[in-house]
Amino acid sequence: MSKPAHIAILDDEPEIRRMLADALEEAGFRVTTHARATEFEAALKRMTPDVCLVDLGLPDRDGLAVVHRLALESGAAIIIISGRAQVQDRVTGLELGADDYIIKPFDPAEVVARVRARLRKTRAEPERGAQTARFNGWMAQFDRYLLIAADGAEVPFSHAEGEVLRLFLESPRRLISRAQMQESLGGVAGESFDRAMDVRISRLRTKLGEDPKNPTLIKTIYGAGYIFLGDVSWS
Repeated sequence: MSKPAHIAILDDEPEIRRMLADALEEAGFRVTTHARATEFEAALKRMTPDVCLVDLGLPDRDGLAVVHRLALESGAAIIIISGRAQVQDRVTGLELGADDYIIKPFDPAEVVARVRARLRKTRAEPERGAQTARFNGWMAQFDRYLLIAADGAEVPFSHAEGEVLRLFLESPRRLISRAQMQESLGGVAGESFDRAMDVRISRLRTKLGEDPKNPTLIKTIYGAGYIFLGDVSWS
């Protein structure tokens, strides 16, 4: 019998931690809770959660900095849970590597559903087998979350960015619509999902050295979707 997925919660509000923990434990998950970023980051040295739920309004650290570090150093999926409802906060969170963004107040059932969706996506990835792709002078190592340039320079990418990159690399020179992206990546259709994709694609273009006004690898087909124009080999 497989072990239940481990969900780590970082939120300084006891009521929120308790409500989330109760809902997730009832759904069959293993849960640990943390009130401060320092104790959370210390615990990460001893544990490897599957999903991290992170509040942005922390007493001892900028929550966005925690999210960014998690995205670079951890393979865990990251879901921000925050009272910050402004579009810019959501965009910044996604740009820094979060996989999802839930605004307080929320229904615990929605959080459980989002966690399950992320786990379904994450657990499907190892079944794909190959973890290294080569294209146009680049090498993408998905087990290390690294892009390696022709000169050996290493550029890290987040779990969320890796999902989008892998989708492109598995279907080169084929149009990928927004609907196909939503179905493949397990997101919730709507403006927030579209914006999340825009952010991740923009960051990937930057990391690949693309001219944002005239990208040559990840092309936008307005009104239809995207197409990746590189030649790809897997190993």
